[in-house]
Amino acid sequence: MTTRLFGGDDLDVPDPGRSRRRRALWSSFGLIYMIPLGQAVAGYGGTRLALAALALAAFVALYYATPLSLDNWIAPIRPRTYALLAAFAAVSAALPFAFGDQWVGAPIYLSIVAAMTLPMNRVPWGIAGATALAALQCALILGAGGALPAIGVTSLSLGLMMFGFRHARTLVQQLREARSEVARLAAADERLRIARDLHDLLGHSLSLIVLKSELARRLDEKDHARAMAEVSDIESVARQSLADVRAAISGYRRRDLAEELDGARAVLAAAETEAVVRTPGAPLPDRVDGLFGWAVREGVTNIVRHARARRVTITVGRADGVATLEIVDDGCGKAPEGHAPGHGLAGLAERVADAGGTVSAGPLDGGGFRLALRVPLAPADARRAPVESCP
Repeated sequence: MTTRLFGGDDLDVPDPGRSRRRRALWSSFGLIYMIPLGQAVAGYGGTRLALAALALAAFVALYYATPLSLDNWIAPIRPRTYALLAAFAAVSAALPFAFGDQWVGAPIYLSIVAAMTLPMNRVPWGIAGATALAALQCALILGAGGALPAIGVTSLSLGLMMFGFRHARTLVQQLREARSEVARLAAADERLRIARDLHDLLGHSLSLIVLKSELARRLDEKDHARAMAEVSDIESVARQSLADVRAAISGYRRRDLAEELDGARAVLAAAETEAVVRTPGAPLPDRVDGLFGWAVREGVTNIVRHARARRVTITVGRADGVATLEIVDDGCGKAPEGHAPGHGLAGLAERVADAGGTVSAGPLDGGGFRLALRVPLAPADARRAPVESCP
């Protein structure tokens, strides 16, 4: 499992292995219609049986290998894919002539594979070619003429159906990549604005601190009282600068919990992850609501990028003057030994500590990850608290 860092800058990277496994699974259902052919081959004898078994194995191997040679639905088509498709077309064309009319359905699979692998603008030609090949075989092979209507319609319809399915999956993948790019550009723009504003905000304060520090150092030996006054001014300027920075950053990162929960549902649905959200119904104070919204955004983003979870549970509660937020996923993989919180989690812990609350986070024994926040509903004195590991 990928190391999990809250607030990381890594981009979502498509998983070719997962895409291939899905395509292999759906392709496997097509082999069900080859069961009668397998039974016919089992009835052969001698050299014919051995050759037919090898031919059938090669046919199935190429049927899998050709579409799986692509990383995903929108990946560029490489020469090896064309080579595999050409080999599969040759096998599909030759087998019915070599072994008889029981093999005339081979071009149907060629139509499906062409729809899965050819460039989108060439897929109709591939389907038409496979259908024409099927019609030619039915016309030339003895005893196969009666199957021409069924074979031709099946080859054409299944090819077009796979073409439509591939087009839909391509649009979904392109949409995900576009959303990822939009999020990346928005984050870069936010960083640029924050950097610009912080430069303007801190430039004067830091210059003043440097000047007063130099003055206090020079006055320390001559006028200790005045030097201490300058040190007090430095402390005041530093505190005010820190408050200004926190106010500026808070203005950028304010999260509304209801909106973030809706956004979390949409993001998890796009990632094909089930989301279960439980809320108390009664509204939370603004500062707690904003803090929990920020935490939901961080936690869900981390899950989508790294966890590969099938189910995520987000629970918001309030009892005995304390508001709680818990985000639990069932992500696969095991966390590394000596789990340590990332930079995003440390920043979240600081915010929660400023509100008088606590954060606990860590991997679960049975797999998955848990992030839990406890924040008092009434304002509390600011205090720094470390991130606690989940038991």
